[in-house]
Amino acid sequence: MTTQLQPTKPLEKFTWQWRGHQICYTVAGTGKPLLLLHGFGASIGHWRKNIPVLAETGYRVFALDLLGFGSSDKPELDYTLDLWQALVQDFWQAHIQEPTVFIGNSIGALLSLTLVADNPEISDGGVLINCAGGLNHRPDELQLPLRFVMGMFTKMVSSPMTGPFVFNRIRAKERIRNTLRQVYRNPEAITDELVEMLYEPSCHPGAQKVFASILSAPPGRSPVELFPKVTQPLLVLWGEDDPWTPIAGATIYQNLVEQGKDVKFVGIPNAGHCPHDEHPEQVNALILDWLNSKHSD
Repeated sequence: MTTQLQPTKPLEKFTWQWRGHQICYTVAGTGKPLLLLHGFGASIGHWRKNIPVLAETGYRVFALDLLGFGSSDKPELDYTLDLWQALVQDFWQAHIQEPTVFIGNSIGALLSLTLVADNPEISDGGVLINCAGGLNHRPDELQLPLRFVMGMFTKMVSSPMTGPFVFNRIRAKERIRNTLRQVYRNPEAITDELVEMLYEPSCHPGAQKVFASILSAPPGRSPVELFPKVTQPLLVLWGEDDPWTPIAGATIYQNLVEQGKDVKFVGIPNAGHCPHDEHPEQVNALILDWLNSKHSD
């Protein structure tokens, strides 16, 4: 029988208008700024075990629900990494206005890497947690049978006829729980609170079209394309048992370490795609140690 961890203290949430859309965000603490960016289908709440610890240790911690996710609006748009990059740049200008460490998981990590590469004037480094290689898989990254299956699935989800039916099946709470069992290695972290956090935003009328838009969006620039522009330090954390972004794909970051770049790489044993939520004590300590060493240099 799996032990259910106690629900965490709710984060205080605020709203901000961006291009006519409501964006949900939170902020806690004082000190040097950190901005946390969630992964696909997640939200501010996915950082509930990290924000209080980082904020209590002398940092001003921001997190936001990217447009299309969480409690932010879900308009019918073409969702791309460029769209979210513009959102984060404008959020930084409105609320932060000093060099910031961007911390992200999955596509949030790829977005963080993009910001560090393209916007050094607003960045003070990045923490990448199981960084995605693209907004979605590039066709040439998939074996032929899976490439065909994913193509058919994307068409079904995007279709006005079949899309709502398929999406309703995907977002069922038991389906969410089963997916979490595949990508989490710490069963105690799969709580009712986590399932509800992922389920609730999917009930929004616009959620299915957001999901379909992202599945059919261009993957964007890969980490390898972004690396030459990165001039600030990176901490790369990787759950070693991640089936979605396997640690074999982390070789590109380990190569940067060997080349003498300002990159620290740490594998997290017995963790899947979201080690910050599965093993928050370990991840929080690694982030804080890296931040402290960076600022003491």
